[in-house]
Amino acid sequence: MGLSIGHLLVVALLIVLLFGRGKISDLMGDLAKGIKSFKSGLADDGERQAIEHREPQRIASQDTVQDSAPSTQQ
Repeated sequence: MGLSIGHLLVVALLIVLLFGRGKISDLMGDLAKGIKSFKSGLADDGERQAIEHREPQRIASQDTVQDSAPSTQQ
């Protein structure tokens, strides 16, 4: 019970007859758009995770920085 080329041609012909050429091309276009959006979503998640896992920058604490008192001139 193997699939021969004849069987595959008959199945393909039935699919084209049932769905029509326009619907199949629309389905393929929608499938391609879905794959592209999935890939971009994965890329966005990868960038977001890279930002979250990045080492936080060290900020000088307020204690080590001495602010001079504002001078009042009259």
